[in-house]
Amino acid sequence: MGNARLRSIHVHPVKAFRGVSPREAVVEPWGPAGDRRWALIDDGGKVVTQREQPRLALAAAEPLPGGGVRLSAPGREPLEVAVPEPAATVPASVFGTKVPAVPASAAAHAWCSGLLGAAVHLVHMDDPAARRPLDPEYALPGETVSFADGFPLLLTTVASLDDLNALIARGDHAAEGPLPMNRFRPTVVVEGTEPWAEDDWSRVAIGEVVFRVAKACARCVVTTTDQDTARRGREPLHTLARHRGVGGRLLFGQNLVPVAPGTVRVGDSVRVLS
Repeated sequence: MGNARLRSIHVHPVKAFRGVSPREAVVEPWGPAGDRRWALIDDGGKVVTQREQPRLALAAAEPLPGGGVRLSAPGREPLEVAVPEPAATVPASVFGTKVPAVPASAAAHAWCSGLLGAAVHLVHMDDPAARRPLDPEYALPGETVSFADGFPLLLTTVASLDDLNALIARGDHAAEGPLPMNRFRPTVVVEGTEPWAEDDWSRVAIGEVVFRVAKACARCVVTTTDQDTARRGREPLHTLARHRGVGGRLLFGQNLVPVAPGTVRVGDSVRVLS
């Protein structure tokens, strides 16, 4: 582990959209600054992701100064969306939990609905310190999260992906591999470890920031979605089911909770504390 380094950082301003890969990121208690503060909801308030709409893989969101976002997608005029003024919130349902959110502009709703050919609304999490508590089974008092699936950050390692791709190459759907890391939509990617070493971590430091490893990440159909074409296949879930299935969950990556705020930078050393 002496040579482990932070290889890349990935911030997704809008949940389920493509994001950006900055050289550094400020880590707030609920995740990297600007990460997944926006999401789409349907007319019933349910958050819409690539699970239901794989076409979202083709849409991109870039952060703007002040917290706004620039939306773009093939064949569509880009749209800049400002943080909405304080207003009455609407409930956004994330895995059954209702999270108060502020609706964006009508133009944003129209742009996103046109992209998907279905009625959706873009919403913003105005106060991540108060809106969505972490799952109490894995949280300390007062810990919160953005619109991320469950935890502030997701860590993956290059070595584990390489090993997974080697397994895919020997399996029934070898033609689908090797898979790129963007299938797993991580926040931080670490290089210089042994394959699957992260399974045994409980506390890790990336540069100046210490994280608690909350739990392994159970993977879903989004990982089978080609992030460049929005087409779906069988991998990696077929291979994860054979080699990384635990208690009905297919595991790849580790969910992190920051112990204290700070800044992480590409090239930072990664140290296992326990």
